Amino acid sequence: MAELLSKYVAADSEVELRAIEKDHEQTKDKVTRSHRSRVLHILSENRLEIAMPIENGKLILLPVNGRYDMYFYGDNVVYQCNAQVVDRYRLNGQYVLVMDLTSNLRNYQRREYYRFSCALEMDSRQIGEEELSIAAQKELLPELPLKSSVIVDISGGGLRFAAYYAYEVNSLILCVYHLTVEGREKEYRLVGRVLAVNEVENTPGVYDHRVQYVNVDPQDREEIIQYIFDEARKSHKKIDY
Repeated sequence: MAELLSKYVAADSEVELRAIEKDHEQTKDKVTRSHRSRVLHILSENRLEIAMPIENGKLILLPVNGRYDMYFYGDNVVYQCNAQVVDRYRLNGQYVLVMDLTSNLRNYQRREYYRFSCALEMDSRQIGEEELSIAAQKELLPELPLKSSVIVDISGGGLRFAAYYAYEVNSLILCVYHLTVEGREKEYRLVGRVLAVNEVENTPGVYDHRVQYVNVDPQDREEIIQYIFDEARKSHKKIDY
């Protein structure tokens, strides 16, 4: 695997760790928290050093033996594997995590499902099935009052947003937000289906919604993916390790 790592992953590559925990109710693993970092050194065929994640200026001390889905990001390509923290230490003023790969590195083909953490203003409203057919024909939906919310992560396949209200699971909603892609701001008016709604822990009255796009235009999807990769590279460059 060393040759694969050397071929596809380089020092200073952006890396994302998604924590894996056992869901005892579902008797299966589930992915929870996500952290960003960068590769420092490839040590062997299945071991590498990465920088300890820093979020909001605070060092995140990930636990030894913690298991993660690990994603490496290149130019519009993502590689994925499973990994485990086997050591952590400070070296030359740098806080380091030593990660062992516990699965083969693979090309993560479904890049549209890479979720990018963000804080974007969004307006939305519920729509009916009859309006879905209007949207599918790329006609304008009726202008009706919209509710405010904040997108907390976004992908080419959908988004997750927080709001002081809750939609019903399986309902259709119109999502309206703006992205700047290649220096040009554009409004996106996409229809999504609500997959899950949960009250945010320790924040009563705030509801987390997970939404999957419905009949999204391929060009819109590609622009969203381009935005995500561009912003991911920018955020990586801003991190001061």
